[in-house]
Amino acid sequence: MDFSGLKEEMSRELEQILQFWFRHTVDNEQGGFYGRIDSDMTVHPQAPKGLVLNARILWTFARAYRHEPKPEYLFMADRALEYLETYFRDPEFPGYFWLVDHQGRPLETKKQIYGQAFYLYGVAEYMLATGRSDLLNLAEQLFAIVEKSFDPVHGGYLEAYARDWTEVGDLRLSEHDQNDKKSMNTHLHVLEAYTHYYRICPSDKLERQLRRLITDMLERIIDLDKGHFHLFFDEDWTRKSKLISYGHDIEGSWLLMEAAEVLGDAALIERSRQAALRMAAAVLAEGVDTDGAVMWEGDADGVVDTDKHWWGQAEAIVGFVNAWQMTGDEKYGQAAIACWRFTREHVIDRRNGEWFWKTDRSGRASLAEDKVNEWKCPYHNGRACFEIIERLRAY
Repeated sequence: MDFSGLKEEMSRELEQILQFWFRHTVDNEQGGFYGRIDSDMTVHPQAPKGLVLNARILWTFARAYRHEPKPEYLFMADRALEYLETYFRDPEFPGYFWLVDHQGRPLETKKQIYGQAFYLYGVAEYMLATGRSDLLNLAEQLFAIVEKSFDPVHGGYLEAYARDWTEVGDLRLSEHDQNDKKSMNTHLHVLEAYTHYYRICPSDKLERQLRRLITDMLERIIDLDKGHFHLFFDEDWTRKSKLISYGHDIEGSWLLMEAAEVLGDAALIERSRQAALRMAAAVLAEGVDTDGAVMWEGDADGVVDTDKHWWGQAEAIVGFVNAWQMTGDEKYGQAAIACWRFTREHVIDRRNGEWFWKTDRSGRASLAEDKVNEWKCPYHNGRACFEIIERLRAY
């Protein structure tokens, strides 16, 4: 199968993404990076700054430096790391704030496990890229912080805590989420972080917890019959939602395989392979539009939201290439190419740079959504480019 066009175009797009963030997001007045830029490139210098945004910038530019050791990539990664340690680290209790204001003062002090895990993911990548063993203690601290949320009774990880690690009423990542004790999304990104951390510092405890995460994915979070994630749960894993997130399904399919392969357990790899293929097949059959794009949400009756979000396209390109690599089935390769074609033609902002947040079903971009905010980061689309370049190196 000829992937040369996909690999070359995504390689060029990677440079465009990285240059956008380098040129437009550095906050030279208050430090760190701007917390919000509109789709028309209006900068909001007084916008709050999010833990997730900064952790994802750290990961992206550390990964970029590992890919190609340019000084500007290291500058961005160093800047993100310094800002996280200076302004997001809680000086009184373990962990990192969820949100600070434009001057770095705490705004939302709860300990959201999703955010702690993303910082660990970024630090692990930074260590891979730079070889800085002096950061091993920081990585160990972050691992211990995430483990504070482990549920010793039912397994899995609870969503959030108050600043002092007591119970908190609002567990949600955002206003769009349900207020439940456990979520697929947090578990997926703890899995991602632990997989990367295992690459730099394998230990018995980390191996045990990563194995538990994979098993929870296979036995509790994925509906293997239907090929979709369950999204929200009570503390005892009682399911609390019926919606399907096609973007998370295809993202989870390849992250699950990555985690199992890092552990190297043949039986677990095969179980994960079967689950990943089931999910990829379900997304392709149910969530992909005729133009190749992945739609937003569905339920048991079909698609309920036909919008096409930037990050879902990025993850689908990787997920379908991953399925093709596992099977050799050209339908997955064609799906990846078709999704990229839609992304190239409708999601990439050729005028201002970066990617639009989403389009409607027809491919018309939404200009009301931000180009940069606490969720709109260079991680999904940047990572998709890195993955495709690496996976298709021989093609």
